[in-house]
Amino acid sequence: MTRKQKRLSIIAAGAVFLAASAALVTSALREQIVFFNSPTDVLAQPLAPGTRVRLGGLVEEGTVQRGENSSVTFQVTDTNASVKVRYVGILPDLFREGQGVVTEGTFSPEEGTFLADTVLAKHDENYMPKEVADALKAQGVWQEGDPTPGVGTQTQ
Repeated sequence: MTRKQKRLSIIAAGAVFLAASAALVTSALREQIVFFNSPTDVLAQPLAPGTRVRLGGLVEEGTVQRGENSSVTFQVTDTNASVKVRYVGILPDLFREGQGVVTEGTFSPEEGTFLADTVLAKHDENYMPKEVADALKAQGVWQEGDPTPGVGTQTQ
């Protein structure tokens, strides 16, 4: 083998190693990634049982019901569709009706209920998660600077 052939074989082996590493990283991330969905998306697309998703929208007025052992049910809406959410745990201090929320968990199509294990509420009067704002804008419900309670201009 000449020097040129040795160099090319080392470069080729390095390229194969990098490609294999990139493939392993992307496959590992694909299993861990959680996609954002609006209530309309969750109801429209069939989700495989156990698929983790983020559901975001506004907490629908008059739907928060507190049960036993820190159990809470409420509806998340994008004003087009609503999804019932069940959560067991302590809610964030800023959680309330009419405010933006992002929940993470799994959707149970048999019950028609989203089983949340994480609830994130907005942090001040001017913040809405980008995904929620984009979904509400796509529905034509919200525009930049809209003074509607719970929906405001984004800050990051």
